[in-house]
Amino acid sequence: MRIIAGQCKGRKLISLPGMHTRPTSGRVRESIFSILSSEVPNRHVLDLFAGTGAMGLEALSRGAVSACFTDNTQKNLSLIRENIRRCRQEKHCRLFCRDILKNLYFLQAQKELFDLVFIDPPYQQQMAGKVLENLMHSHALAPDATIVLEHSRTEKIPENIPDMKMKDQRRYGKSLVSFFTYKGSEDSSENSPG
Repeated sequence: MRIIAGQCKGRKLISLPGMHTRPTSGRVRESIFSILSSEVPNRHVLDLFAGTGAMGLEALSRGAVSACFTDNTQKNLSLIRENIRRCRQEKHCRLFCRDILKNLYFLQAQKELFDLVFIDPPYQQQMAGKVLENLMHSHALAPDATIVLEHSRTEKIPENIPDMKMKDQRRYGKSLVSFFTYKGSEDSSENSPG
């Protein structure tokens, strides 16, 4: 697994053996970033269920200014930390070990609003709706933020998420990638970085 494009292009990333982390395939990752294209530079990225950190690191390679990686195991965070080191992106990254299904309130303390979010929860566990709900309650999204959710085709995604609209959905084998736009309050932009 390697970074596909940008300043870190070709850097090799490590992953855990087996299917525990199930990193997004290179083909799907390339397609996602092709769709996002101009939405990546200068963005503040949140990578939930980060696994190997490949999505956040790909975004940094393509011009994002920061990335916050969140996973629920120290083993995965150690893996992400090593991949960050390999890409020489330490000064642009923060890592958190949290139960994403419990809540995301800890993000409020980061004094940063995220405008690009990647979510890749374990398949077949019907987590997507709860994670989107927790993200909405976190008050950590910038107006017009883009949320990219990778999920199983069999997982039902809530249709009426307040302030969030699905703008695109693509199928890749047994996976779907859903793209949402967050239409939050302009008041939250007062806390926006930069």
